[in-house]
Amino acid sequence: MVANKLFETSTGNVFADLQLADAGDLLVKAELTSKILAEIKRRRLTQLQTAEILRVDQPKVSNLQQGKLRPFSIERLLRFLLLLGQDVDIVVKAKARSRAGAKLRVA
Repeated sequence: MVANKLFETSTGNVFADLQLADAGDLLVKAELTSKILAEIKRRRLTQLQTAEILRVDQPKVSNLQQGKLRPFSIERLLRFLLLLGQDVDIVVKAKARSRAGAKLRVA
């Protein structure tokens, strides 16, 4: 008798699990956005205050808070972190031999 498989182990990237073509970029955008939203929350900023700091209009801040990330490039999200006074470190290193491909990660 074969048991039904009730769950599937995640790859660690929900976007890859959903088989989205740009899963790596989407995960990085989500992680960067998480850092941005944490800083906004920490500072108790309104959407209008945030928009002024990020030099965008309020609907873009709303989109960010709703997870509508497609219009935002990784570069733009990095710039938002800088505008919020956050340091951004970019480290480039050789990929692990045990992995088939290189990866992009937010720490």
